[in-house]
Amino acid sequence: MQFHHHGYVSTDPRVQPAAGIGLDRPEHLPDEVDVLIVGTGPAGMITAAQLAQFPDVNVRIIERRPERLAIGQADGIQARSVETFQAFGFAEAITAEAYWITEMAFWSPDAADPARIVKTSSPLDDPAGISEFKHLIVNQARVLDHFAAAALNAPGRVRPDYGWEFQSLEVDDHGEFPVVVQLLGTAHEQEGRQRTIRAKYVVGADGARSGVRRSIGCTLTGQSANHAWGVMDVLAVTDFPDIRTKCAIQSASGGNILLIPREGGYLFRMYVDLGEVSEGSDGAVRTTPIEEIIRKANDIIAPYTLDVKHVAWSSVYEVGHRITDRFDDVLPEDRGSRTPRVFITGDACHTHSAKAGQGMNVSMQDGFNIGWKLGHVLDGRAPESLLDTYSGERQVVAQNLIDFDKEWSTLMAKPASEFENPQAVSDFYTATAEFPAGFMTQYEPSQIVGDASHQELATGFPIGKRFKSARVARVADTNPLHLGHRHTADGRYRLYVFADAATPAEASATRALADWLETSPESPIAVHTPAGRDSSALLDVTVIYQQGHHDVVMNDVPDAFKPIVGPFRLVNLENVFATLPDDDIFDVRGISRAGAIVVVRPDQYVAAVLPLTATTELAAYFRGALLPAAP
Repeated sequence: MQFHHHGYVSTDPRVQPAAGIGLDRPEHLPDEVDVLIVGTGPAGMITAAQLAQFPDVNVRIIERRPERLAIGQADGIQARSVETFQAFGFAEAITAEAYWITEMAFWSPDAADPARIVKTSSPLDDPAGISEFKHLIVNQARVLDHFAAAALNAPGRVRPDYGWEFQSLEVDDHGEFPVVVQLLGTAHEQEGRQRTIRAKYVVGADGARSGVRRSIGCTLTGQSANHAWGVMDVLAVTDFPDIRTKCAIQSASGGNILLIPREGGYLFRMYVDLGEVSEGSDGAVRTTPIEEIIRKANDIIAPYTLDVKHVAWSSVYEVGHRITDRFDDVLPEDRGSRTPRVFITGDACHTHSAKAGQGMNVSMQDGFNIGWKLGHVLDGRAPESLLDTYSGERQVVAQNLIDFDKEWSTLMAKPASEFENPQAVSDFYTATAEFPAGFMTQYEPSQIVGDASHQELATGFPIGKRFKSARVARVADTNPLHLGHRHTADGRYRLYVFADAATPAEASATRALADWLETSPESPIAVHTPAGRDSSALLDVTVIYQQGHHDVVMNDVPDAFKPIVGPFRLVNLENVFATLPDDDIFDVRGISRAGAIVVVRPDQYVAAVLPLTATTELAAYFRGALLPAAP
């Protein structure tokens, strides 16, 4: 964390100075906004937190509830999400209060006595070390609280407008604010009041029954698995020995359970198999009483028993897999001829079972994706064509999720007697670990994702996939740290320069690149940075030398890697790194000893890998991703 560069700070440094709209943010919902976000779920709140980093963008987020969410249904936090929390500044805090999943236990009928269940395996949750972050369990409400704090502490000072329900919208394609939105007050002094709001863009994060989705003519299509589950968060006394370990429990004939320990040491969640649902039952299974769910759970875990003392929350749902054909308001025949004005995220455009722990996680990546793109367009950094990439990128991810979830939920619903291999569920869990952890997403080439013609220069940073962090030594203070943890959600691109073998003082391709970045009129810094802004305002340039930190003399490092920042024109010395002797990032991430440039998007996805000499290609990439600064 860097601060003091605008003057001495003695208060919480996570609270950034207010700017733009944040200096005098209207208390009440205005008639015109740049972005109206509908819904304060995970997708909506991360979008708001990201847009709050663009203080000249007038963004509001509305919610029909009168106040914050008290009890959230989602609770699984995959490692990719914790990486994202790191970018928003609260990974450490939420990890401290969460339950950590280290192993998963699999229980099946005892071969000698099928009426009993026994533990058959306990694979590690992340045996391949996919991420340095934990797989967490924590109440969705707490995730929303942390995003709310991040949005309020950002320069734009964004906070939810509670008590407003979305009714409908129309896009008239005229004027500066072409989206006309009808709202109804549901709480507080505005209860029963009708409002018309005009917006430049609308983001629908309003759940599976999305009114925004309905207004733009999208429908969720797919199928139901005709299988029901009861889910309950309970405090109970039990002799089941793995009650504080995540478990998949298969009984011989009584169904299955997915057991999820919750944060705090006592609470746990059970997804209890209620069996097949006949077609035409019209949702009758949803009236299953909690007593029946508890009885069923006891049948499944026999010979162990479950004495429920308190039910914090419960529900019954039928598994369904549905997705919309587009994630914005542009019809296929109009794609490329008009700019999207309305976007849908999260459950508004994809639904699936809860047991893979994907809903909240994938929804947040939807919001992260559209958030920085809207910020760049409205801030004048990028062309409107950038917004076309949202639906194309995220729809593929959602379809892959649904395909995966069909396999996982089908396996979880099968009775143990139907498996030839008793380890089938455990084997599937281990073999597919990278997907549910959130690390299989790989965006296709576009105006913001380059091709793989130079991928061999950095094989550990696949183009289109998230930037997988590794440890380095910061030269200025000698501290070892994770390079990727510096990538905050501030809307900037990252340009990582992995140096060639020369020292900073020697003539080299690294020094030539630094000189070009600092002095060439074709440099993306020169072309895209607005007048009067710091040279690092849009593009954060970092160098990683192959030498150890004692062999890198700071005064020999080119000025391009030591940008001048703030009103006092201070020198930022914290973008210069070296390798660690027993953990060399060049070896760990397969980086060529000839050096490489790795460009990373604001949402932490690798956008390009280039040779150190590829200044023309580097300039061309940014000309496609960003607009030239106004003269």
